[in-house]
Amino acid sequence: MASDSFTGFGRDDLPQALHSNSARSELAAELGLFGQFVGSWALECMLYNPDGSAGTVMHGELRFGWVLGGRAVQDVWIVPGRDHPDEGKAPGFHGTTIRFYDPGLGAWRSTWIDPPNNRVRRFIGRPVDADIELISDEGIEPTWRWRFTDIAPDSFTWTSEKATKEQPTWTDEVRMRATRITTAAETEQSASNPVSAGRG
Repeated sequence: MASDSFTGFGRDDLPQALHSNSARSELAAELGLFGQFVGSWALECMLYNPDGSAGTVMHGELRFGWVLGGRAVQDVWIVPGRDHPDEGKAPGFHGTTIRFYDPGLGAWRSTWIDPPNNRVRRFIGRPVDADIELISDEGIEPTWRWRFTDIAPDSFTWTSEKATKEQPTWTDEVRMRATRITTAAETEQSASNPVSAGRG
């Protein structure tokens, strides 16, 4: 049984143990692919109907940050956002992804967890020209493709698509437009904490 007498741990140490101020210096080049998104974002989200036609539009929020000693990037997507009475409820989502670069694979491993929709999805991600593409690697249908496109310092488009053997053409499921929200604290931290050795 764990004892509180061990002073190395506290009851509220999870944020400190999980979060890092920056990427580890030896991993900075590889982690930059998703590290460029670290910060806070506003989301405009389109949920498509099963026939592929445009459906519900919702607004939400996105947070990206360094975790696990600066070895990985974690994000949290909340649609509708926390300012809405239906925050994170299906058909929206309140989920998180942990992504890290696997040098043996030469690509990113990415796992998405979304409790409101009872979803866990696993992807392999790589840069494709100026975009980022993640393909599900679970070996079951449908196959999912997540893409970051139109990437700029303060905006990007994120798209979720699916395909099957019977319908191999990618069909839109979700499309989101993200716009960066720059807070004073983030601006100050960015200026004073260039990519360097992460905590831990």
